[in-house]
Amino acid sequence: MGELDGRTALVTGGSRGIGRAVALRLAAEGALVAVHYGGNEAAAAETVAHIAEAGGRAFAVQARFGESGAVDRLFKELVAGLAEHGADGLDVLVNNAGIHSVSPLGQLTEEEFERLLAVNVSTPVFVVQRALPLLRDGGRIVNMGSAATRIADPNQIGYTVTKAALAALGPSLANELGRRGITVNTVEPGVVLTDMIAAYAAVPEAMAGLASITALGRVGRPEDIADVVGFLAGPQGRWVTGQTIDVSGGTYLGPIMPG
Repeated sequence: MGELDGRTALVTGGSRGIGRAVALRLAAEGALVAVHYGGNEAAAAETVAHIAEAGGRAFAVQARFGESGAVDRLFKELVAGLAEHGADGLDVLVNNAGIHSVSPLGQLTEEEFERLLAVNVSTPVFVVQRALPLLRDGGRIVNMGSAATRIADPNQIGYTVTKAALAALGPSLANELGRRGITVNTVEPGVVLTDMIAAYAAVPEAMAGLASITALGRVGRPEDIADVVGFLAGPQGRWVTGQTIDVSGGTYLGPIMPG
């Protein structure tokens, strides 16, 4: 038996990368997983198929965040999908969907920043708001932040600001929802091998450079992040709430001395 048998989960941005790994992890523990995607239907279908092949249960839900009505569409499809699988409530919400930016302040436009705020901040806030009537007592909310909030990189200032805002949301939500036994935490990955760093991954020197600034000596894998989310989503995470957890393998902790 899995630790999440009989539970349900929604993973936004669950079709690829970290989101896919999280969806697979929760399904492996027995949860029925709603795999949200924005536009890549094939990737979502592939994730659902991987879960089914492993003996799990999942279905895809589509909504393009940042567009009007996206959250309404997400929950309409979520409720319908849960009903089709004989479920009517939500136990785990993972706000993973987000967009990146590599614009320094001098090149950051109002339009780009507004979109970052819409997808990375406003959407998670209103997804939580809409999820609360469905979220059962003892539920779990995990927001996907970024180690960028403690690593000063001028080339992603807009992205960093939005992830810092998301991290700030966690403690207030945790305080509000704690009496219902609902935990709220933020996970902050460092560099992870996903599509986002595909250009770097093709250059051995670049990958070596990224690994060299990490205490554990390598770049992260999606499963590294999914395992922490799995812990927080499961019964063993019941006494952890309002926390921001760095899951970067010790990126930029300080000078790494030669051995």
